[in-house]
Amino acid sequence: MQATIKADRSLFSYPKYWAHCYGTAPFLPMSRAEMDELGWDSCDIILVTGDAYVDHPSFGMAVIGRLLESHGFRVGIISQPDWHSKDDFMQLGEPNLYFGVTAGNMDSMINRYTADKKLRHDDAYTAGNIGGKRPDRAVTVYTQRCKEAFKHIPVIIGGIEASLRRIGHYDYWSEKIRRSVLFDSKADLLMFGNAERPLIEVTHRLAAGENIKDITDVRGTGIIVKEALPDWQGVDSTSLDKIGKIEPIISPYVMLPDCPTDADKVDPAKDVTQTEQVITIQPDAKRKPWEKVYVKLPAYETVRDNKMLYAHTSRIFHQETNPGCARALMQRHGDRHIWLNPPAMPLETDEMDAVFGMPYQRVPHPVYGDNKIPAYDMIKFSVNIMRGCFGGCTFCSITEHEGRIIQSRSEKSILREIEEIRDTVPGFTGVISDLGGPTANMYKLRCKSPKAEATCRRPSCVYPSICAHMDTDHTPTINLYRKARDLKGIKKILIASGVRYDLAVEDPNYVKELAKHHVGGYLKIAPEHTEDGPLTKMMKPGMGSYYQFKELFDKFSKEAGKEQYLIPYFIASHPGTSDEDMLELAIWLKENKFKLDQVQNFYPSPMATATTMYHTEVNSLRKVTKESEEVISAKGEIQRRLHKAMLRYHDPKNFAQIRKALEKMGRADLIGRGPEHLVPPETAQERQQKAKKPHKGERAMTKHTGFKYGNNSGGKTQQPNKRSKKTKTHSGNKQKHASSRPQ
Repeated sequence: MQATIKADRSLFSYPKYWAHCYGTAPFLPMSRAEMDELGWDSCDIILVTGDAYVDHPSFGMAVIGRLLESHGFRVGIISQPDWHSKDDFMQLGEPNLYFGVTAGNMDSMINRYTADKKLRHDDAYTAGNIGGKRPDRAVTVYTQRCKEAFKHIPVIIGGIEASLRRIGHYDYWSEKIRRSVLFDSKADLLMFGNAERPLIEVTHRLAAGENIKDITDVRGTGIIVKEALPDWQGVDSTSLDKIGKIEPIISPYVMLPDCPTDADKVDPAKDVTQTEQVITIQPDAKRKPWEKVYVKLPAYETVRDNKMLYAHTSRIFHQETNPGCARALMQRHGDRHIWLNPPAMPLETDEMDAVFGMPYQRVPHPVYGDNKIPAYDMIKFSVNIMRGCFGGCTFCSITEHEGRIIQSRSEKSILREIEEIRDTVPGFTGVISDLGGPTANMYKLRCKSPKAEATCRRPSCVYPSICAHMDTDHTPTINLYRKARDLKGIKKILIASGVRYDLAVEDPNYVKELAKHHVGGYLKIAPEHTEDGPLTKMMKPGMGSYYQFKELFDKFSKEAGKEQYLIPYFIASHPGTSDEDMLELAIWLKENKFKLDQVQNFYPSPMATATTMYHTEVNSLRKVTKESEEVISAKGEIQRRLHKAMLRYHDPKNFAQIRKALEKMGRADLIGRGPEHLVPPETAQERQQKAKKPHKGERAMTKHTGFKYGNNSGGKTQQPNKRSKKTKTHSGNKQKHASSRPQ
């Protein structure tokens, strides 16, 4: 299906820059010596990245660099520079147009710290897997060093770190609200999302002599302004928040009014987000209600000090992500504002094909020698077939970065890349490790109604149920799989990207194809939890869809004569998760004979909706008022450790902690050695150890936490668990749905 939301200009419609006569570089140069070999006296653009340079379409700097090169620009790369001085930032000389700065494929803070804020000692995006090769908040630090090196050269920031920090945001590591990264870094321009379209437009305009300060109208960019741009009309964010519950909309064509009527006005005494209207928009029959309209968000200083207004701001921010109808956003920081133009239009299929068809070497730059780069080793035999995700999971940042609209490559482009891997990548054995993307089974799935797709503001197309307008026909994916595995020299096509199982069950033929041909014994899927409390805050389906998928998967695996198992992934400590919820999940794991090796605590990434709930303890999925639903969040170190321990109920290291929690929760009936018990009783050796005097400096379990079971760390009373204290079976039929995976 062709894209229904189209840009005014094709990505490759620009005339090539004069330097295209230099041709294509084997690798984008990382040194003056390489520039000399290419005959370059200077670079037009220098890209600074926190990752090792791998010339592969899964690495952002390679994609951006090769795209700029295809337009005739000379592009150099400074990879993982020493940020303690400006010296490394001068190694390629002064760029003619600008520096492009990114932290890399990952946010630098998430790359460097665990969910428990512990420093990592490795880095999968660094040669040799060595940690410490990039600074904290790399975008800000790199930009400052670029400015020190060449003060008059513009700096453009982008990538996921810049995208997720484009307005005032909660910072998990400092536990504060930080300003937009554009203010902190003092860059000249911010690009958010997959930025090919704005990047090419801005670059050509700079090459034509335009001053970067005058480039204010490009979609997918953010700038600092003193006041709203001319000819734009403003509306206060509080006049737009009228959606209320997330429920199926009456009609996909109904748009929210930009200005409230008297009947729509909210009583300020009951709505803490109600503030003075900015500008009344005059009706214009020729203009769509979102065109040339900006939304004034509460100021940074306001959301910094007011959690309810932060929740409201986050809610509005996530409503303005559809490029078909998104308004511009403006947020005051002191005496200036961050101005965000509407998101860039998604790429067409032919544009996607061209981006992925650049002359990538598909290997790391030779400068790294034989040093292994784990992130590259993981994806070197995989193929990205699409972008975006319409799932809208609140803990995920894909919507904020790549958007909800699926952008798919053509079959021809994908099959050609598989052949290139077969013919050129060292060590290929005939097995493609993945055909996927953010999800495995959203390839070519789009809204069946062009008008609905262009105007919809729902945060998810599949929650609380799959939208009637959503195409769930997996035939294009099935056909792609069949053609891929029929290629000469291809022994196996595996699917490693997560399967969205609530979509898969809508087309059993896809599940059959998957189970019969594309699973290597285990298939990972992500229920994330079993209980409604956290699931509703994640915007994830209930376990009914999981059981449906499992039944189909087991059936088709058996028909194929294969013994295959599902590997479910779960998140501990997600907002909305009580201790009782984690206990029920642990019981489910025990009943279904799962012993998880690796578990993940919720990681509050910037701008994610779940992060908003974590910080504010308010459900921002609904309208934010004084009566908003409170969301419990495990914040204390001890409670987060307990939630994580529950997922590994079988680990002897966790027995003491779980036993103590069970006793306080009134669930001592789960302590014992029978099959109905969760953990064994205390041993004589443990009792002796406990009787010993604590070592100096040893802390008690609950010290400094302020947490008591039944209450969260903020002292708010949790809702009591109304379930029976007896062990329950989630499926209602334990034998039918129990996993056959061996312990």
